[in-house]
Amino acid sequence: MAAAQVAGSLPSGPAQEAQREPPLEQGRGFRCLSARLCALRPDDSSSSRTEIHLLFDQLISENYSEGSGVAPEDVSTLLVHACRLVPLNQNHLVSKLSQLIHHLLNTLQVIVDEQNLDFLLAYTISAIQQCSSWTHMQILQALAALVYCNGSKCQKYLPDLLGKSGLLMKLSDLAQSDPEVRRAAVHCMANLCLSVPGQPYLEEPYQNICFQAFLTTLQSPKSSDMDDITFCMLLQNALKGIQSLLNGGKMKLTQTDALGALLAVLKKTMFHGLPGLNIEMPTVLYPTPLPQCDGRPPIKPQQTESSTSRPAVNKRKKSKVKVKKIQQGEEEEEESSGEREVAPVTGSGRLNPHKGDTQCPSSLGVPSLPLAGSGAAGKDQVSSSFSSSIWKRVSSSESDYSDAEGGMQSKVRSYQAKVRQGALACFLSTIKSIEKKVLYGYWSAFVPDTPELGSPQSVSLMTLTLKDPSPKTRACALQVLSAILEGSKQFLSVAEDTSDHRRAFTPFSVMIASSIKELHRCLLLALVAESSSQTLTQIIKCLANLVSNSPYNRLKLSLLTKVWNQIKPYIRHKDVNVRVSSLTLLGAIVSTHAPLPEVQLLLQQPCSSGLSNSNSATPHVSPPDWWKKAPSGPFLEEATVSSPKVSSEPCWLIRLCISIVVLPKEDACSGSDAGCTGGSTYEPFPLRLEALQVLAHLARGYFSMTQVYLMELGEVICKCLGEADPSVQLHGAKLLEELGTGLIQQYKPDSSIAPDQRVPVTLVVMFWTVMLNGPLPRALQNSEHPTLQASACDALSSILPEAFSNLLSDRQILCITMLLGLNDSKNRLVKAATSRALGVYVLFPCLRQDVIFVADTANAILMSLQDKSLNVRAKAAWSLGNLTDTLIVNMETPDPSFQEEFSGLLLLKMLRSAIEASKDKDKVKSNAVRALGNLLHFLQPSHIEKPRFAEIIEEAIQALISTVLIEAAMKVRWNACYAMGNVFKNSALPLGTALWTSQAYNALTSVVTSCKNFKVRIRSAAALSVPGKREHYGSVDQYAQIWNALVTALQKSEDTTDFLEFKYCASLRTQICQALIHLLSLASASDLSCIKETLELNGDMVQSYIIQFLKSGTERDDTGAPHSPQERDQMVKTALEHISSVQTLAGDTSKRAIMGFLEDILTVYFDPSGSQVALLGLTNR
Repeated sequence: MAAAQVAGSLPSGPAQEAQREPPLEQGRGFRCLSARLCALRPDDSSSSRTEIHLLFDQLISENYSEGSGVAPEDVSTLLVHACRLVPLNQNHLVSKLSQLIHHLLNTLQVIVDEQNLDFLLAYTISAIQQCSSWTHMQILQALAALVYCNGSKCQKYLPDLLGKSGLLMKLSDLAQSDPEVRRAAVHCMANLCLSVPGQPYLEEPYQNICFQAFLTTLQSPKSSDMDDITFCMLLQNALKGIQSLLNGGKMKLTQTDALGALLAVLKKTMFHGLPGLNIEMPTVLYPTPLPQCDGRPPIKPQQTESSTSRPAVNKRKKSKVKVKKIQQGEEEEEESSGEREVAPVTGSGRLNPHKGDTQCPSSLGVPSLPLAGSGAAGKDQVSSSFSSSIWKRVSSSESDYSDAEGGMQSKVRSYQAKVRQGALACFLSTIKSIEKKVLYGYWSAFVPDTPELGSPQSVSLMTLTLKDPSPKTRACALQVLSAILEGSKQFLSVAEDTSDHRRAFTPFSVMIASSIKELHRCLLLALVAESSSQTLTQIIKCLANLVSNSPYNRLKLSLLTKVWNQIKPYIRHKDVNVRVSSLTLLGAIVSTHAPLPEVQLLLQQPCSSGLSNSNSATPHVSPPDWWKKAPSGPFLEEATVSSPKVSSEPCWLIRLCISIVVLPKEDACSGSDAGCTGGSTYEPFPLRLEALQVLAHLARGYFSMTQVYLMELGEVICKCLGEADPSVQLHGAKLLEELGTGLIQQYKPDSSIAPDQRVPVTLVVMFWTVMLNGPLPRALQNSEHPTLQASACDALSSILPEAFSNLLSDRQILCITMLLGLNDSKNRLVKAATSRALGVYVLFPCLRQDVIFVADTANAILMSLQDKSLNVRAKAAWSLGNLTDTLIVNMETPDPSFQEEFSGLLLLKMLRSAIEASKDKDKVKSNAVRALGNLLHFLQPSHIEKPRFAEIIEEAIQALISTVLIEAAMKVRWNACYAMGNVFKNSALPLGTALWTSQAYNALTSVVTSCKNFKVRIRSAAALSVPGKREHYGSVDQYAQIWNALVTALQKSEDTTDFLEFKYCASLRTQICQALIHLLSLASASDLSCIKETLELNGDMVQSYIIQFLKSGTERDDTGAPHSPQERDQMVKTALEHISSVQTLAGDTSKRAIMGFLEDILTVYFDPSGSQVALLGLTNR
């Protein structure tokens, strides 16, 4: 490892050649000294001790900066032999040996092997037990270096180290008199907790012991005999230990007290050493939605006045950066770069960021952020972006600062900043180790709320963001806040601020809304005050996370407008990371709760509004005719003429994004433009990708504005698909899919877009012609990049059906041929996308009656249903369901040619595949049963008569029955009930006489009375009302069972423990009433006695619900049942008319009782003064 580091740092040119000596030459000094030491034998003479002292000093002083050539096993062998030479009664030699162990392992980055570790651990533990206390500091340093990344190999020594009377427990105790020894002991414990991937974790009992020790260390105040730097290092080691337990040890904080205690000390150490701030925290934080008291002492007015009257000039001297080697366990950071003076907290508690003399160097303490332009806003690997650089091995042998480097005060400030960063890194690990719903119980402890008038604002993560002088700490705080905000949409959705709340208490919804507003205010303050580009990037990403999760539809207007106006100047910032994150934020704004009227207005602002006066850079937006200067296609002029007139004001954001993607950049890349490549004339890739994502968001949420640029965007897509970079091609394909989907939405039957506001079909045809004549077919055939192929398939499936039918025939054939060909792909992503696309095409009106195409598609889908990938099978099952929907549509057309020409053998194959798929996972099963229902509905008498169909029909129906009854996902059972209703529609099937009839009805009646999900009950009741003839219901007993089950279901229609089901109660009763009336309208004389018995027991209940059904207005349920009042009362009249026509035996009172029941319903329903004549005429007949 050391060799690799050296090779990477060698200069180029002749000097490099001179240094290219064999590794053996570079390690010669170590080997000579090692040989001399290993030649010695244990000897207690004075001369021997002197020689050992001398060799140890030479080994320590040897220059290892070029360190290659020293093998780790040689180091381990040397240390073992050295331990054998040094008896434990020689304190000075033991101390020198400990220094040697620590120095060699740290400098040469050596992890000791297990066999030598065993010996060295035994020696160091014995040394602590037997040697004088003044040697303990050096011995503990050696022990810390030995156990680093070796915790899993120290199992047998853990009782000696961490047991009740363990060495580390004693030495780290608060009673330990030597603060340096205490710090070193905590350091050893932290290194023991550090785990290596693939190695066993520290056992849980020892994890808990260490956790409690670290927690106690963090909770204890600084003792009088401990200096500030030692205390900072002690806190750092304890924080590092807890973070190691949470990250590598996978420790779970399940107890509220443990979590609350940890969060309390983390909040305290987050502000450690922050100028002008000293907070006292309770021992434990408890979850509560109310603001917590942080015990911050009030600020005296005179202090406030004196501090605020100081001139706004940063008089801190610039610190020179000293290049240092980072040893294992120690890290020196330069924090002065980008620092700023901290404004004091004013009397009102407001945080006033104060920009003094600021610096913005090209390299800050924050690691460079990845330049990925894709991905959700704010998801920028917050786990590793700052934690990895903080937790290197911490050593006590920190180099002294000279006066020229800032003096002791500067050194203390640097260490305090590292403590704050360590606390934030530990907090980030804590967030990842607990559930979000638990974390949000502590929301008010870490997220600001709008302070009451005259009261100080509570300290929070935003306090650090606005006040901390270290840019790295500010970035850390923002990353933690981003992690809290990420995935908080459900929690924040309760916020409401649309009306004034003048109450004796503040509702929780108002409190959350207030917190959201304060976050916006503080982050925008930080945006204006920030000078560090890296921290600026984190502020903008944090804003994007906030925007993505805030319920703006429930908040007052202007929040987004403020964010929008303040971010616009940063779109052309000199730092590419800032530009990328600015576009990410704009993308979040246009995608949150789209379409929002506020955002619609912002998009229509004049292009010059807010795009200038930036201190960092002057943004530019191309003039209105910018695209004429860009490579243009032959269709732009036609597009301008044909486009519908939606908005007179062009959308500046669309024009900006297009210019970023297609136009050459105006100036060379800055030093921070990491995405720039040599010789590239375009903007950096991350910026172009983010611009494409913003365009996709606009196409999805604000298509009415995007459609004006349809042909221009087509040119952009062609350019992207024609580029060499696969990521640009992929984003171009995604944009094409969004545009295609937007066009489809416009032409849906339920679309609210007026016909004259839609994109004309002729223009859509022109658009897709450009796509198919351009690089889209090449992207579909690019087997080197299967993700691009899959995305291109998704784009091709988003073509408007009306436009597809108007394409030239060769373009139609091209689409179909490529999709059928790609279905044979070995890549699962491509195969899944192709299966889905074929399922879309098979519904196209111009293709669904093409028997050859439908048959080819069926064969392709059946092949995909056998794939090993669950995702492929799920997409194929969905497409099979669509294909069978097409069969039903064709069956209902007057022309019987399709049914006659469709292969019976292919129908058999489809039935067998659907039966097998119905036994698959729920994702596949839900559409498999849908397909089975359609196929059984489609079967013609000519098919059913054939013997080879009899067995498969029985098997298919049994598959549906079992799916209705199994405890599967509710969507699966719903589809199974729907499919059963489809089966009942096929009058050619022997419904009523076949053996499976009773099983099917028993399954449906079981569901309608007992299923927990009311939507499934509704669907089963609808299926029971499908058969159109009395003989389809089977025997009298079968009919009676169905009737009684429906009455029972009506009686139990409000029995549920899930309040979410109550909204379906009315629909369930509606469907059951329709089923009961339908059964009455088909009843035979033999059925009347059963009906009468039920009505005698439950007549009043049934009557009240049927009257409610008749009066229930025109609400529509999900079964397609009649919903007009005329249709409903006609159903009852038809049933009454049928019952009156049934011939019964003399003396049978059932008929009269049922007729009286129905007459009473109609009497109550109709106006007594109106329609009674018609009613009497009906009953006298």
